[in-house]
Amino acid sequence: MLKPARKKKKDPEGRMPLAEHLRELRNRLAKAVLAIVVVTVVAAFFYKDIIEFFTDPILHAVGCEASFAELSEKDSGTCARIVLNGLLTPFTLALKVSLMAGVIFASPVWLYQLWAFVAPGLHRRERKYALAFVGAGFPLFLGGAFFAYITLPTMATVLLEFSPADLDNQLPLDELLDLIVRMVLVFGLSFELPLLLVMLNFTGAVTGRRMLGWWRGMIMGITVFAAVATPSTEPVTMLALAGPIWILYFAAVAISLVNDRRRRRREALGPADDEASELDLTPEDIGDIETVSATGALPEQIAKDRVNGYDDVT
Repeated sequence: MLKPARKKKKDPEGRMPLAEHLRELRNRLAKAVLAIVVVTVVAAFFYKDIIEFFTDPILHAVGCEASFAELSEKDSGTCARIVLNGLLTPFTLALKVSLMAGVIFASPVWLYQLWAFVAPGLHRRERKYALAFVGAGFPLFLGGAFFAYITLPTMATVLLEFSPADLDNQLPLDELLDLIVRMVLVFGLSFELPLLLVMLNFTGAVTGRRMLGWWRGMIMGITVFAAVATPSTEPVTMLALAGPIWILYFAAVAISLVNDRRRRRREALGPADDEASELDLTPEDIGDIETVSATGALPEQIAKDRVNGYDDVT
């Protein structure tokens, strides 16, 4: 009778052969893709609601009282009509919106799979920092996306005011959604700037004092970026983007200064239990080179009770 095969114990430090690494990577990718596909299929049944969520604020901002689903004729005033061009456009648009929703809503699953693949190879301190960065990066991106969402109606109103009178404004839905996605990505990634600065500080690439010295240039650069990223001419909309990034920048500087002070105290105490100590590679004087060559021993090995540098002769 055959005995059941014993299950191999996992290495506590995550060491495994290359074939095992590739097999684990395949399994992690399969789980992540499966989660995205499942959520995409579910989102396909609600893709019209997702489109309404993004387009209704823009329609209401330009004077349309009806929603995207109810809009069948051009309203009066500055109302813009959302149109579709091409026979395959509705299908490709539904696929694009569903896939985008699948990637976003399945992000907890594929982020966890990515973390589970990388974490075993990290030290305890590195694992803690990486988990904190991932946990802080996702809310920051959502905050930037929220600011993009609330500024899109104002942007649409300002841009449509450039249209000459008595002309019909037709907005292709695919181009409108591409613009919305770009705005969400730009605003979301801009909110990741403080997190990037903190990561550079934790890796030792830049100190908090140096970051603090950049404050004039950072304020100017953030202001220019906010003016370019928001086409609206109103300063309130520009400050709505620049203000939070200013606050996050100075928060990153404060965290970096605290981390620098903590690093100095940690270096004074020595390395952690799971880290190797630094080697002292400073050369030392070994004395007269002729004596060493003749005896084959270092100066401290030469004594009266030793023969040829050894304690005894065998």
